[in-house]
Amino acid sequence: MADVTGPIDDRALEEVVTFTSELIRIDTTNRGGGDCVERPAAEYVAQRLANAGIEPTLLERTPGRTNVVARIEGTDPSANALLVHGHLDVVPAEPDDWTVHPFSGEIRDGVVWGRGAVDMKNMDAMILAVVRAWARAGVRPRRDIVIAYTADEEASAADGSGFLADEHPGLFEGCTEGISESGAFSFHAGPGMTLYPIAAGERGTAWLKLTAHGRAGHGSKVNRTNAVSRLAAAVARIGDHRWPLRLTPTVRAALAELAALQGLDADVEADDFDADELMLKLGTSAALVEPTVRNSANPTMLDAGYKINVIPGHATAFVDGRMVPGGEDEFRETMDRLTGPDVDWEFHHREVPLQAPVDSPTFAQLRAAVERFDPEGHVVPYCMPGGTDAKQFSRLGITGYGFSPLKLPHGYDYAAMFHGVDERVPVEALHFGVRVLDHYLRSA
Repeated sequence: MADVTGPIDDRALEEVVTFTSELIRIDTTNRGGGDCVERPAAEYVAQRLANAGIEPTLLERTPGRTNVVARIEGTDPSANALLVHGHLDVVPAEPDDWTVHPFSGEIRDGVVWGRGAVDMKNMDAMILAVVRAWARAGVRPRRDIVIAYTADEEASAADGSGFLADEHPGLFEGCTEGISESGAFSFHAGPGMTLYPIAAGERGTAWLKLTAHGRAGHGSKVNRTNAVSRLAAAVARIGDHRWPLRLTPTVRAALAELAALQGLDADVEADDFDADELMLKLGTSAALVEPTVRNSANPTMLDAGYKINVIPGHATAFVDGRMVPGGEDEFRETMDRLTGPDVDWEFHHREVPLQAPVDSPTFAQLRAAVERFDPEGHVVPYCMPGGTDAKQFSRLGITGYGFSPLKLPHGYDYAAMFHGVDERVPVEALHFGVRVLDHYLRSA
């Protein structure tokens, strides 16, 4: 049994469940285009921070799009500060598709249900439960802890972390590293092998708008400059394209550790190393790295025309592109070639890819915190296929890691919970997360 000494008491374990459930009930659906109001959730967390003697600051770029920032002073004023952040908004959910209402926060059979249960009101609740337990026990961390609850992460982050980083950098003075979502969850890679991937990188965001121009005309006549045809051809080329391997240091480290755990011989630094061949041998654990060994571009939206017998003069499409660290030039050159001379493309939204060192003292401390509470588990580094608010906070020189610990049962598809139907989190996973998060934050 792991040593669980510390300020985490029964009240903290009860609060993390209550906070998760109650935050889910506050509908903070972000539909994009500014259609979201996070303020009720921001006021909820701010009140609970204030009740613990932690002074919150509420900030908005746009009315209703509220962020909360607070600082807990550490015992060592010479130490660098640590940012702990979570977003308050969630993606849309259609109630008719769910087993329970997505904004009920229902607790059933030891599981908390609802939109945000893993992305990421669970982590929001863990942070609250930990710092309130500290306040009750009179505990102070070694280094300053800056807490940020952000708006707008599920869209552009312009009203959230982007606004905070650009307009209020002083609130994050001294922060050199940060932790947030999508890491330290248990991944069952086979009988007797539980992995805990900790994110030490993110692919960059490259959302694209494609525009094809042509000659408008009657639908009954031959038209060799049809904008819809030009766009459709470009979209098909993008969808069919096979991107080449591009391995980052984080992904190489992940492949090396996964191979070693399964007793496979793999020299990931060799010039002739074949990552695709190794992933075939890794079985289910290959899912942790497969989305991040390449750039990607997926067409997602089409818009053209207004009447069936009218050939429009222009047509547009949107593509969700992602760039691995170091893959930006390749991405641009490839899109120029795939779109061709008849289709223009531009970044609709772009954010940088990230890398964090896996041989750092911070990663070692994150690893130790997880393995303290699950000694049979194996921590491995990985790169997130998508992105988080760590991108915006990186503008302030903050190195980000994905670390929102959860110990999940066999058969629980964590990845499917993100933006999926019937999102939910086990109560015991929240308890594990609070204990691990508390231990790491006090030892960091």
